[in-house]
Amino acid sequence: MKRRGFLRSAGAGMVAAALPGLDTKTFAATPARPLRLLILGGTRFIGLHMTELALARGHALTLFNRGRTNTDRFPDVERLRGDRNGDLQSLANRDWDAVIDNSGYVPRQVREVARLLEPRVRRYLFISSVSVYASFATANDETSAVGKLKDEKVEKVDGETYGPLKALCEQAASEIFGGARSTNVRPGLIVGPDDNTDRFTYWPARAARGGRMIAPGDPLDPVQFIDVRDLAAFTLRLIENEVGGVFNAISSPGQFSIGDVVNESIAAARELAKPVVAPTAEWLNAKTLEAQKVQPWSDMPVWAPSTGDSVGFASSSVERAKRAGLAIRPLRETVRDTLRWHLARPEAERQKLKAGLTVEREAELLATISVRG
Repeated sequence: MKRRGFLRSAGAGMVAAALPGLDTKTFAATPARPLRLLILGGTRFIGLHMTELALARGHALTLFNRGRTNTDRFPDVERLRGDRNGDLQSLANRDWDAVIDNSGYVPRQVREVARLLEPRVRRYLFISSVSVYASFATANDETSAVGKLKDEKVEKVDGETYGPLKALCEQAASEIFGGARSTNVRPGLIVGPDDNTDRFTYWPARAARGGRMIAPGDPLDPVQFIDVRDLAAFTLRLIENEVGGVFNAISSPGQFSIGDVVNESIAAARELAKPVVAPTAEWLNAKTLEAQKVQPWSDMPVWAPSTGDSVGFASSSVERAKRAGLAIRPLRETVRDTLRWHLARPEAERQKLKAGLTVEREAELLATISVRG
């Protein structure tokens, strides 16, 4: 399976000397020089956690968005109404120390905002993605080739164009702000509380239902991701220390396996959800899953087989980010906090997840296993 099927040249600046990694709680409690920050977005998953941590750090925030989502969150924060597709008027003639762009998907959007803000903003930090890389047949670092589009004017965002468009967004920000004043952060799969894509949430949520559950590949298969709160902390550290450059922001290669995710999910479910029938994992190897037309990443979130053009999928280097202070919290904390959040969601959201096997499909597969067994 091609990696574009399961995934949706950066500017180079000065990379700071090694900074000590701090866990998010310690970081939040550490005094900071107050900055005036503009967040493009700020009311969805990533933005919610960036806003919360920035406020805890003592920064003054302004959120720019269309005013449609989570309007009751952070009532004391300044909000500017607008739209990245043609309505930037509320951003004109304003000064900020830095802008965090976590809602740019096509280069036109980034270019228009960056040109408007460049004379009055010191730093532009763009939240990109490791999906920018042209291939995952081998491990990537920040110097690896990025994907290209035949037509760079394309603005349709899909599994084929998402990564190359993000690469063009990085390029736009770096060209306008320059390498020393621009920062491009490339997270992998972002996980944790408030993530309603259900990609990582699927595992603790599935374990909470109890009973036999299908797990993919080999328990030792490596996976990479980042807790949204660790991404928020790393982002703010880069801004506060005025660090430019390009950074993969994700767990270290080999730090976590899919077995770790499944086993921690089962442990959390037994502790927090207490299902009537305890959850147990039924591991199906990659060939069996392929024969049953079970898709990596969509049916089996977080995981991809370490074969073919996805050999390096869970091997992206994070050495540069670690030197700049990236810290990754224990998996147990991420899993338990995600499950607590999931259990508090409305029932309709809990019952119909957006990723992973449906109840019916998993039952069919389990029945097939039982018959063959």
